[in-house]
Amino acid sequence: MRPGYKDQQEAVHIGSNLYDVVQLDYMNADNRPGTVFVLNKVNPMVKLARKFFPALFISILVILVLTHTVLTYVVSKSIIRPLLLLKKAANRIKTGDLDFHVNVAGKDEIGQLGLAFEEMRHQLQESIQTQLQYEENRKELISNISHDLKTPLTAIKGYVDGIEDGIADTPEKIHRYIRTVSSKAEEMDRLIDELFLYSKLDLKRLPFHFEIVPIQAFLQDWVEELHFDLEKRGFHFQADMQIQRATQVSIDRDKLKRVFSNIMENCVKYMDKSDKRIGLRAYEADPMLIIEVTDNGQGIDAEALPHIFERFYRAERSRNTMTGGSGLGLAIAKQIVEGHGGTIRAQSSKGEGTRITIGLPIKTWIETVKS
Repeated sequence: MRPGYKDQQEAVHIGSNLYDVVQLDYMNADNRPGTVFVLNKVNPMVKLARKFFPALFISILVILVLTHTVLTYVVSKSIIRPLLLLKKAANRIKTGDLDFHVNVAGKDEIGQLGLAFEEMRHQLQESIQTQLQYEENRKELISNISHDLKTPLTAIKGYVDGIEDGIADTPEKIHRYIRTVSSKAEEMDRLIDELFLYSKLDLKRLPFHFEIVPIQAFLQDWVEELHFDLEKRGFHFQADMQIQRATQVSIDRDKLKRVFSNIMENCVKYMDKSDKRIGLRAYEADPMLIIEVTDNGQGIDAEALPHIFERFYRAERSRNTMTGGSGLGLAIAKQIVEGHGGTIRAQSSKGEGTRITIGLPIKTWIETVKS
């Protein structure tokens, strides 16, 4: 026993309770030693918390640090980094650089913003490319118009000078010169008409006057007119109509006739056989009406075939007015057919002939009633 000694002992269980035990040693007045034991009832959880508080504190601190680090990384990856990418993309767009991709993925709002940004960039790029293509087409158009108008103008000037200079010194020569001048003037007028028509079609400024017609009767009338005209030119024409009388198609009569006329003019223009043959076949391939025009002419080179529906394109490279034409006939035909919601394509074998296939949507009974 040590007087004044204080000892904190381990907690002890007394019954079902837990007590802290403190031992206090002291000396009585008569110098006899004594000991006092102080018991303090404690909560086991509080006891446990006090015992492990340092370790618990350090653990919580470590967890907080780790959580902060993870959250910082997640926020940086999901918000800050995408926003920086969008800022970088906006700066590139501002300088006119559109040749890149905005790689911001995700299903959250930031990801949707990135997707919208990429769509905007893509549309801007397409718009600029389209504008550049229009500008290139405009320059090409001016060049082609200048060339095609200059050719007949030069001829007209030459024949007029010939008349003025007295080269045409007989009535027959004068008449022939004047007839040639008239022919060249008509050629210029036809070219200008085709240019005007194509421009209006290309700019969607030429209205279509659609009406639902029984297509068999419409084609039959046109075939009869065509048969008479081609026979006069020495062509063998054969038509095969496999269309039901009730089949109806929504068409603009005048413009569709223009399509057929342009195709037939090409068939006649490029015919190089003594046995001249042109055929027409029409049949139904639900939901389309198919019209095929074939000839046994000179055909088209394989490298030229994909381009024949482009404006001013001529498979016949020489710009001879007897064969080259204006280069707008099939381009106009394509614009009109597509304006009908249809398709047009070409197949050809050099030296054997060409097939032009037109597809037009057939009107169902329900569509006809609604119309």
